[in-house]
This record gives sequence, C-alpha cells and structure tokens, in this order.
Amino acid sequence: MRILNLFKIAWRAIILNKVRTLLTMLGIIIGVASVIAMLAIGEGSKESIKSKISSMGSNMITVRPGADMRGGVRMDPSAMQTLTLDDYQALKSQTKMLSAVSPLVNGSGQSIYGSHNWPTSIYGITEEYLKIKVWEVKTGSIFTDQEVKSAAKVAVIGQTVVANLFPNEDPIGKMIRFNSIPFKVIGVLEKKGESTFGQDQDDVILSPYTTVQKRILAQDYLESIVASSVSEEKSQQAVDEVTQILRERHKITGDKEDDFNVFSMEEMISTFSSTSEMLTILLVAIASISLLVGGIGIMNIMYVSVKERTREIGLRLAVGGKDTDILMQFLIEAIMISVTGGIIGVSLGLGTTLFIEKVLHWPTAVTSYSIVISFLVCAITGIFFGWYPAKKAASLDPITALRYE
Repeated sequence: MRILNLFKIAWRAIILNKVRTLLTMLGIIIGVASVIAMLAIGEGSKESIKSKISSMGSNMITVRPGADMRGGVRMDPSAMQTLTLDDYQALKSQTKMLSAVSPLVNGSGQSIYGSHNWPTSIYGITEEYLKIKVWEVKTGSIFTDQEVKSAAKVAVIGQTVVANLFPNEDPIGKMIRFNSIPFKVIGVLEKKGESTFGQDQDDVILSPYTTVQKRILAQDYLESIVASSVSEEKSQQAVDEVTQILRERHKITGDKEDDFNVFSMEEMISTFSSTSEMLTILLVAIASISLLVGGIGIMNIMYVSVKERTREIGLRLAVGGKDTDILMQFLIEAIMISVTGGIIGVSLGLGTTLFIEKVLHWPTAVTSYSIVISFLVCAITGIFFGWYPAKKAASLDPITALRYE
C-alpha cells in the first residue's frame, strides 16, 4: 500500500507540471526513437545485403586465378592462366562437399538481331551454372551436355537482352549474332535483377563454355570455376576441400603461395554484414547522446522539484516519514518520467521506421531486443539520474526544511 501511495504522489507531481515534464521527456523520447530507428535500418540493411548476395548463388564458391611473381614482378590475376579444364574435371569428380560445378569463361561484345543491337556479355558455362546461381529458364530450355561437347552455337539470353533485341517478338528459335558469330536462341532466363554491386544480372547471354572458348575467345584456359557447396553450413569445408585438391594438382607444397583464390558467399556476407554492423553501432552511439541529454534533463528537473517541495519534504519527515519514503518518492517520479518518455519514444521510433520503409523505401527490420533494450535503458536512466536528487531530498533536515521559504 505504501508503494502504491508513493506512485500516486509521483503521478500527481508529474500531472501538476505537464509542460515541464514533457520538455524533460523530450531528450528521452528523441533518444529512444532514434535508437530504434537506427537499429531497424541497420538490421534491415544487413538482411537486404545477405538476401541480395545469396540471390547471386546458392552457397556459391568461386575459384579464380591468383597473382604470381614473374621476374620479380607481381602479375595481374586477370592475366593468369592457371585454371584449366583438368582442374574443373578434378573438382567435379573428386569433391564430396560440392553439389554442382561449372567452368566459366566470358567476353564482351555487340549482340545483333535484325536492326536491333545491344552491347552485352557472353558467359560460357555448363547447365549446372543455373543450379549454382539459383536461376530458372522462363521459356525454352538450357543447352544439353551433347551441345556442350559439340560446341554448338546455341544461346540462352537474359531479360535485358530480350528487351533490347526482341521488343515485340518471341526470341525462341531466332538467330542472333555476337561479334559476327551466329547463335540460335533456345531459351530465355527468368528476371534476376541487379546484384549487390549494382550490376544488371539480366544483361547476359549464356552459351556452352566450349563454344565461347573456341569461337569467341580462342583460348583453352578458364577464367574461373564456380561451384555450390552441399549446404551453407559446409561452405568452409567445401572451400578447404577445393583448395586442397587444386594445391595437389598445381604441385603447391608447404608455405608456397597458391596460384589461385577461392571465395565463398559466406565470406562475402560476413564482410558486408560486419561493415553494416559497424555503421549501425556508430549511428546508435550518436543517437544515444540524446538519452544522455535526457538523463541530464531528468536530474535537472528533479533538483528543481526538490527545491520547490522542500517544505513538503520537511513536513513529511516531521510527522514521521522515513528517509527511504522520501527517497523512493522522488526516485519513482524520475523513473516514471523516464519510462513514460521511453513508451512515447518507442511509438515514435516504430512510426519513423514505418515511414522510412513505406515512403523512402529503405529496408528496415525492427527487432524485439531493440525495444527491450530501450525500456531497460530508460529505467536505468531514471534510476541513475534520479538517485542523487532523491538522495539529497531524503537527507534534508526536517527543521531546516520547514523553515525554507
């Protein structure tokens, strides 16, 4: 009952000074709203990055040529020719941690159909490439193993190429030219959209790697090998297995530097996520300054309240009130101001997050822990900044307090 009375007294004191209390809460409200909004933006960005990177390939692992030292000069990895078809065959036959493997060669050029032309890229692959990239053929079909072996001049094209070469026609069965080489369109890919790096993934022509090697690039080495691990959890094991097989094939022993590089989507996601988390922490730290300002405001208003009610405090002490009662009265008042500001701040933060998502179209994700932490911080702020003024009120001498004007 005594605690209930203390809450009633604290609430009455807050109601009697509505404007002053609201201004005191302002720092807490802005701080909590900012923290929730910043955490929501950070979490949403992290999920968006993860989703976009994952859409580039399911558990994808990429093997590329590595830099090498020749005559004391470090060569550009893109100029290296260390990956071969034998490497691809070895990975395909020896690995247990990969569910799909495809060689990859690519080149850029002009695609032409009738009076339409479009600069694009052609990728030489096998049919397993679509499984690795989690990509489907919308109409038509992908080329067969037999067409890969015979270096058939067939192509599957992306939606951007379709839009620019066949604005009003069905491309299936039509002949296009890429750098003067004719290709028969046998399939159209589903729309993929932009990658994390802003690249249009639909601006592409897919063809058997043998065709691109012989007829477009005139080369027998591979620019990269792409693969998919059996599961996301086993991506690192797959990377280790691929590295071991290629080191043995390339006769690399001991501490000698590899002439290839192996990357996984997991590493890329981890890198981008850690960067996003650092930015989120920085933004939250800046937003938290408002909470500090709000706490100082609570301390200031509680000092004013103690001064204004000095005679009331003296009277309570004189009629038998305990120091702990006075302490709890002002402490509860400080906590109520802080927590009420927190509730308003949470509502404002959720409203701001919704506005950012619906109007600005930024990815956001409100987490329950951000709301829980906000309430805890509000309670701690009320206790921390309300304690000293409350302690000062409880330590007043009753006679001195009664004489206070």
